[in-house]
Amino acid sequence: MKLFDVYPLFDITPVTAEGCYVWDDAGNRYLDLYGGHAVISIGHSHPVYVSKISEQLQQIGFYSNSVKIPQQQELADKLGQLSGLDDYQLFLCNSGAEANENALKLASFATGRKKVISFKRGFHGRTSAVVSVTDNPRIIAPLNETDNAVILPLNDIKTVEAHLKAEDVAAVIIEGIQGIGGIHVPDPDFLERLSVLCKRYGSLLVLDEIQSGYGRSGKFFAFQYTNVRPDIIAMAKGMGNGFPIGGVLISPELKPWHGMLGTTFGGNYLACAAGIAVLDIMEQENLVVNAQNVGDFLLEELSGISGVKEIRGKGLMIGIEFEEEVKPIRQKLLFEEKIFTGVSGAHIIRLLPPLSLTVEQVSYFIEKFEKVLSELRVHSNEID
Repeated sequence: MKLFDVYPLFDITPVTAEGCYVWDDAGNRYLDLYGGHAVISIGHSHPVYVSKISEQLQQIGFYSNSVKIPQQQELADKLGQLSGLDDYQLFLCNSGAEANENALKLASFATGRKKVISFKRGFHGRTSAVVSVTDNPRIIAPLNETDNAVILPLNDIKTVEAHLKAEDVAAVIIEGIQGIGGIHVPDPDFLERLSVLCKRYGSLLVLDEIQSGYGRSGKFFAFQYTNVRPDIIAMAKGMGNGFPIGGVLISPELKPWHGMLGTTFGGNYLACAAGIAVLDIMEQENLVVNAQNVGDFLLEELSGISGVKEIRGKGLMIGIEFEEEVKPIRQKLLFEEKIFTGVSGAHIIRLLPPLSLTVEQVSYFIEKFEKVLSELRVHSNEID
C-alpha cells in the first residue's frame, strides 16, 4: 500500500531524541529549533514525561468518556493554576483543529449565530469549519466554502466593527501570534478594542493559542501580554509534547448541556498523563520564564545580523524575514550545519524550539546562521 503523498519530505530519518537534539539513523545529531512544528515544549524524551506515560500505560491506557477519569480533573487543576485561568472550564480533545472546531461550534450554540470573522494570514486548521476561516484558498475544498466565513485585515478595527454591527457574528477568532502566517503579533490595542467590541455586539472572542500558547511566547498564553479576557481559548501543540491532545478553555459564563460537545479519544488516560507531565515539568523547570529570557537573548542576537528584512515574535516563537527566498538558507542549516528550522511561505524562517532551549544553544545557532548567510552571500557574489 502506498502512503498518500501529501508531505514533501526531507531525506532524514530521526530515530532518537533528547532535550533540544534529534539523532538520525546515520548517527547525525541535529539541533532542533523547530520542535516538530512547535509541538515539543519540554524537550524530547524528558525522563519524567516518559515515566509518567509508561506508568499510566501499565495500569490502563483507555476507556471512553462514559466513566470518571480522575486524571482529567488533575490536568484541569494544574492547567488552571499555571495559566492563571482557574475559573475557566476545560473541554479536552485531540488536536488544534478539533479545539478550534469545538470553540466555533460552542460560540454558535451560545449566540445562535452563524458567521465567523477571522484575519488575513491566519491559520486555524484543516477541518470543515476552521479551514473555511483559514486564509489559504488552496486548502479549502468546495465542501468547505461558506458565506459564513469573513476574513478581514489584521489590526483594522474599523473594518471589524463595521461587520460586527450587523449583530450576526457568532465569533471572532484570532491567533495570539500568527504562526503559519509568518509570526505576526496582533497589536495589543487592536486586541483589547476587539474584546470590547465583541461584548458590545454580542459576539464571542476566540483566542487561537494552538501554536502561541503553553508558554511559547514567554507568557502562558500570548494574549496575556494584554488585558484581554477571551470567551474561549483553543490550545494543543505543546500541550502534550508530541502526544496528541488538544483543549478548549471556556469562560464560566458559558454553560454546558449534556451532548453539547463530544469526543471518543479526547481526555483519555494516556493523553492526560502526557499533559500532566508537561505541566509538572514546565512548573518545576520554570520553562515559561526560560522561554521569555532565552527568547529575548535570541531576538537581541538576531537583531545584530545584517541582511535581515525584519525580525518578529515573542519568547521562543520567532520569524526572520528576508527579501530573498529562504529555501537555500534552510537547506544549508539542515544538511550542512545539522539545525532544524521552519519556514512560513518563501521568505520567512520560523524558530519554534523546545522551551528548554539554552543560551549556549542560541549562541551556537547564531554562529552557524551567520556562517550560512556569509557563505550564501559569497556564492551569490561569485555568480553575479
